[in-house]
Amino acid sequence: MISKRRCFITGIKGTSLNKKEVYFLKKYKPWGVILFSRNIKSISQTQKLTSHIKKLLNDNNYPILIDEEAGRVSRLGKFIDNSIFSSEYFSKLYKSNKKKFYIYYDVYVKQISYLLNLLGININNVPVLDVRRKITHKVIGSRSFASNPYLVSKLGKICISKFHKNRIATVIKHIPGHGLSNVDSHSKLPIVNRKINYLNKIDFYPFKNQKSLLAMTAHIIFSSIDKTKTATHSKKVINVIRKKIGYKNLIMTDDISMKALKFSMSTNTTQAFKAGCDLVLHCNGKYNEMLIVAKNSPLLSSFVIKKTSQLLNIIR
Repeated sequence: MISKRRCFITGIKGTSLNKKEVYFLKKYKPWGVILFSRNIKSISQTQKLTSHIKKLLNDNNYPILIDEEAGRVSRLGKFIDNSIFSSEYFSKLYKSNKKKFYIYYDVYVKQISYLLNLLGININNVPVLDVRRKITHKVIGSRSFASNPYLVSKLGKICISKFHKNRIATVIKHIPGHGLSNVDSHSKLPIVNRKINYLNKIDFYPFKNQKSLLAMTAHIIFSSIDKTKTATHSKKVINVIRKKIGYKNLIMTDDISMKALKFSMSTNTTQAFKAGCDLVLHCNGKYNEMLIVAKNSPLLSSFVIKKTSQLLNIIR
């Protein structure tokens, strides 16, 4: 039963489930599982892995996520070469030849969706809606569509719509915006000092009126909103996301093990829920950390159950 699941998404270590992971999934019942390149060796192996996960959770539509952005972030490199098809590539194509863009992007999304559906994966962590600047750290770089927030918003809507039509749910990221970060939040804590009026016009804008049922937070301090806590841990920032940006669906954290978050694993987890995040994401597959996240994650709320049911309408 979906109501027995807990509000976290977990990574796993290898290309098949070990005994500990089988026990873990059956006992703690995470909301979803996220796969990385380390988990994907071949099509048949990945199909066996996703089928095993779904069988353990007794759900053919169990949420299985992936970061298949193309460009620099592709987890399917063992089957396909997506390296030229970055968000920036499609943005430039849109500006130079809209007709060609729609043809190319339609084919691209259909092919990626076909492959994800074949593999048993039903949620893709796209689009990146961060507005790129000259100072933007290269960890974002060409993963961003553009420096124009209106263009980022437009292409984000197209991306979400096309994936939904192909039965793949999406995750907008990194809400409320990663474009002003000049450091990599995987290793350091970014601090953005711009005023909220500026942020609302530029960085927050692409996240408004998007139909994605999931949004991933940025591990960034926005000092004009909260001087001490990252967006992931800040009630004030989550309140801005809910009220100023107007995002009404599920908010999940970025990876809770990233170095931008300075607390223990248990505190990183509990503080995200206290701030108003609906789901906590833990990616590295380290079993001791997985246990801590699981034990500090509540059962699904009625809100999460409702939104999960809406998500199932997309991926069935």
